[in-house]
Amino acid sequence: MGKGFYISKGVGVVAIILGIGAVATIIALAVVYSQEKAKVSPDNGGTTAGPPVTTAEPPVTTPTPSNEPWDQYRLPKSLVPHYYNIKLWPRLKPDDRGMYIFTGESLVEFECVKETALILIHSNKLNYTEFDGHLASLTSVSGEAPTINSSWLQTETQYLVIHLNGNLVQGQKYQLHTKFTGELADDLGGFYRSEYMEDGQKKVVATTQMQPTDARKAFPCFDEPAMKAVFNIILIHEQGTTALSNGMETGTTNETMNNMNVQVTTFEPTKKMSTYLLAFIVSDYININQTIDDVLIRIFARRNAITAGQGQYALNVTGPILKFFETYYNSSYPLPKSDQIALPDFNAGAMENWGLITYRETALLYDQHYSSNSNKQRIASIISHELAHMWFGNLVTLRWWNDLWLNEGFASYVEYLGADHAEPSWNVKDLIVLSDVHRVFAVDALASSHPLSSREEDIQKPAQISELFDAISYSKGASVLRMLSDFLTEDVFTIGLSSYLQTFAYGNTVYTDLWDHLETARLANNIQLPKTVHEIMNHWVLQMGFPVVTIDTTSGNVDQKHFLLDPNSTVTVPSPYKYEWIVPIKWMRNGTEQTAEWLKTKEDTVESMKTAGADWVLVNLDVVGYYRVNYDPGNWEKLLDVLSTNRTAIPVINRAQLVDDAFNLARAKIISTVLALRTTKYLSKETDYMPWESALDNLDYFYLMFDRSEVYGPMQAYLKKQVTPLFNHYKRITANWTDVPEGHMDQYNQVNAISMACSTGLQECQDLIKQWFNQWMSNPDRNEINPNLRSTVYCNAVAAGGAAEWEFALSQFKNATIASEADKLRSALACTKQPWLLNRYLKYTLDPTVIRKQDATSTIVLIASNVVGQSLAWDFVRAHWSYIFTQYGGGSFSFSNLINGVTKRFSTEFELQQLKQFKLDNAAVGFGSGTLAVEQAIERTNANMKWLTENKQKVLDWFKAETETKP
Repeated sequence: MGKGFYISKGVGVVAIILGIGAVATIIALAVVYSQEKAKVSPDNGGTTAGPPVTTAEPPVTTPTPSNEPWDQYRLPKSLVPHYYNIKLWPRLKPDDRGMYIFTGESLVEFECVKETALILIHSNKLNYTEFDGHLASLTSVSGEAPTINSSWLQTETQYLVIHLNGNLVQGQKYQLHTKFTGELADDLGGFYRSEYMEDGQKKVVATTQMQPTDARKAFPCFDEPAMKAVFNIILIHEQGTTALSNGMETGTTNETMNNMNVQVTTFEPTKKMSTYLLAFIVSDYININQTIDDVLIRIFARRNAITAGQGQYALNVTGPILKFFETYYNSSYPLPKSDQIALPDFNAGAMENWGLITYRETALLYDQHYSSNSNKQRIASIISHELAHMWFGNLVTLRWWNDLWLNEGFASYVEYLGADHAEPSWNVKDLIVLSDVHRVFAVDALASSHPLSSREEDIQKPAQISELFDAISYSKGASVLRMLSDFLTEDVFTIGLSSYLQTFAYGNTVYTDLWDHLETARLANNIQLPKTVHEIMNHWVLQMGFPVVTIDTTSGNVDQKHFLLDPNSTVTVPSPYKYEWIVPIKWMRNGTEQTAEWLKTKEDTVESMKTAGADWVLVNLDVVGYYRVNYDPGNWEKLLDVLSTNRTAIPVINRAQLVDDAFNLARAKIISTVLALRTTKYLSKETDYMPWESALDNLDYFYLMFDRSEVYGPMQAYLKKQVTPLFNHYKRITANWTDVPEGHMDQYNQVNAISMACSTGLQECQDLIKQWFNQWMSNPDRNEINPNLRSTVYCNAVAAGGAAEWEFALSQFKNATIASEADKLRSALACTKQPWLLNRYLKYTLDPTVIRKQDATSTIVLIASNVVGQSLAWDFVRAHWSYIFTQYGGGSFSFSNLINGVTKRFSTEFELQQLKQFKLDNAAVGFGSGTLAVEQAIERTNANMKWLTENKQKVLDWFKAETETKP
């Protein structure tokens, strides 16, 4: 699944303006799910796919702890599914009670591999039609099947339980038949509905989101990744609508059912696959398509979006990316089609359903008149991420969710490779350092972090599974796999990868299976390593955190230590390796790359790293290693001098690294905060994007800590001084803002220049923004603001303006016809400095007719990012926690984002006590997948308090000294 809480360049700019950067840093790039509403039990309503039937109210048990199989969250290993026949009929109009429902029939054929008198099959929020007094019927493929003794729904563990009068026979195949009704709710999970307005008419889409545990909301199934089967899907749908599923449509007939004229679409059987990859959609969408090497590629979206050409860019890049991965994996795409569809309501970034990938509209639709270059990059990257899963994740699937990190981490790494192939001029591969490595460092440096791989027995409940969709799984997974590919070489990495995919096609694995194949490839190609792939990588996978590697160039001594943002925090999680790692070290001396080294123990001596005179050493070239680097004071001074006098001698990625490492080493009290601030002095001469972005990300922590204190003024004055030359640079190369910079990264840094110049009070910038926005307000049908600049222009204009600017932005948001433009405006609305408008905006987050459910929590976080909105958002979340939790479901990862977002600025004893009280007050309600985020918020608040006590005066003095007028 794609990264759900995506921080676009535009939102990142808004974050800078609001003083949020550390929010963008710590907030997981993870996937969000909005789960079920409070349980609703629709009955059959007299409309089924077959003859009229009656619906029984099934007995519901009260969950009590026991050792009974139905009270365990994992399926017993006695039954293995072979195939399903599924017929579903979603109603796109409400029934006489105003409820949207779907009805269905399912037949699953399974084999008994261990004698049992019990059938457990997952089911959640489905009502069943009785067969002879039971919730299902059972037949044997050959011979007699035991009769059913009793059947019931076990709601806590989400099972349909069928107790038999005799044992199922080992080796025999059986068929379980059910008829059921469910609610086609707007809860973004399972089989759900999405609504939108088109040409003044309300439209409804029936669509799905199964991962991780919501296929059971659509039909009864063995809903675990290892329970692969073939699925035969039939969809019944209204005349004039289109039905889609994983397989290609094989035919559509017109029929009459329950006095209704409907269409019945049948699909090719799927490949053998996991339930979480299923998809079925009914809509009146249209598509554009092309065929490449016998693979049909189709882009589906709202009619107006396709007519406006918004699907063309996705169609253009899908073919090249698909062909890239065929070469990369040395494996043909295994399906006859690749459908991609943009949905108005979708809580993740995208979902890799095999053959029918679902996306948020912002992740698939592009319009050159409205979309920025960051929107374009997001589309290419997410398409690449999802297509990577077609092999890694879909063809070969991890056995259980505890190894989710390998599935998502791998796709998060190779998405950069696929996007780079589609858009080679962007240099997008470099951005993994900012977007994944640096951001996950912030989470993984906490004592409350967790290892990449969890024990299988520790991940049982749906909420526990959802909690794994976090920055560690995605971004740390990507970072360590990039490191592995680098020290193996990409050629050897892909040889092992191809062997792994061929061996386990249509099957399931554990992460060490990949290590086996990579080790075999390494040995066959004579790649020298200090240990086996298993031994090296298990140090990075089985223990949390990462090291800081310290280089003493006076002695050549190199050592490592577990890096913690708060050095006084207590690590309670034991490590099998005592928090030591086997560290690959790529380095340079005086700008020339040297022979790579390995740090295999806590410390070692590398004679070649000794320096004398003006010689300098730089370690972790291009940040391919997952670790931070510190130096002796003398080498730091030399590096600062190189930055100031000859910055290009240091690769651009490492200029960004030096800034990021220095600020974080300072927070961990390893170097002084003043030394970290000194890494920003050279920026007045820097024009490259990555170092500037790294500095702004880190200075945003200073905004969070100081935007309510006397440090704020001198800090603003310093940053205004530093950014003014960059602002003037872009004014010059764009011919006074009339042209667009040529380079992809230059376009990004132009946004930084305007954003920072305006937010630090450069009058020329503020006048420019006001002029552009006022021109648009005076002629709303003609917006001449360049799409790349809209996020920063909108936010600064709303921040500097009053109710008129805010109301105008709200009106444009409501009328926006492309999701990326709506997102820019939604973010800008959080920039106002008027508390009453922010309170009004907070209320809108609970009204899905204004703010879609998929955007509610991120909107609250944007408001909290605004220093004026911080306390308002915190009060709002506390007052509405029970309602929000009930509406969005305890399994939704958006809770982690929400809790992190509204508490990021906390740095006082009063706020700490409020946070602890919030934890106590809502203990009965719970925090679901946000449970760990509450603990991290408390840990982070304590660390912020200590940091302020130790650094506030030093920081104030430094900013004052740097901005005082010299005589």
